[in-house]
Amino acid sequence: MTTPIFHIDAFTAELFGGNSAAVVVLDASDSRVADAEWMQRFAGEINLSETAFVSDLGTGTWSLRWFTPTVEVQLCGHATLATAHVLWSGGYLASDLIARFSTRSGELTARRHDTGRIELGLPSLAAVAAPCHDDVLRALGITTTVFEGHHPLGYHLIVLETEDAVRTLAPDFAPLRHRDESYAVTAPSDDPEFDFVSRYFAPGHGIDEDPVTGSAHCVFGPYWAQRLDKQVVIGHQISVRGGVVECEPLGDRVLLRGNAVTVFAGALSF
Repeated sequence: MTTPIFHIDAFTAELFGGNSAAVVVLDASDSRVADAEWMQRFAGEINLSETAFVSDLGTGTWSLRWFTPTVEVQLCGHATLATAHVLWSGGYLASDLIARFSTRSGELTARRHDTGRIELGLPSLAAVAAPCHDDVLRALGITTTVFEGHHPLGYHLIVLETEDAVRTLAPDFAPLRHRDESYAVTAPSDDPEFDFVSRYFAPGHGIDEDPVTGSAHCVFGPYWAQRLDKQVVIGHQISVRGGVVECEPLGDRVLLRGNAVTVFAGALSF
């Protein structure tokens, strides 16, 4: 029995952009489908921001778990998008069918949007106003904020006044590595093609700066849609690799749309 593995760039239409994820397709009879320790060790070996493990539950739903190099996470957007791309492009699921995933965040969905992009249905993580600790702001290099909010999953939303303020951040990650939380920093975009820009830092999860973060857009989407009074908002995550995420909040869900490309496909040797 071989175990397929894929390296996918998500939230980009071009190779070497967006955010990379490994996707491991496990057979339902493989004992490793329930072995979180093995998954964590393997994710550490791969050392991408996320490794997704997917297996067919045989009920029209796929089990999906996500691991950073150091922890299992509650929600990951870009690795979910990467997994949907693998299921359709790898022939595991007909491309006209909705991919349904059983996860730690409940059932998530993915479908082909009319534009050809992948559309994810993820939970809305609207942040409520809550001050960030001064030590956190100091470590991030932030002196002035427009809004500070928090979601119970550990997401801190920090809104700055300008794109330049976000772009020039140079955080000191060392004092943040013991904190089990992440920091989603955003501001209005200077480019009329986008509504907002962002960066995302999760040093406590083994990721100093994530290239493109789908789950953070579950926080960004509700905030910017309300602030700009728009149904659909487009975010540009201005990391070194960069990526674009279209967000449409709908009640307790957020629809995120983006592209994905396969870097390579192979099989595990064990």
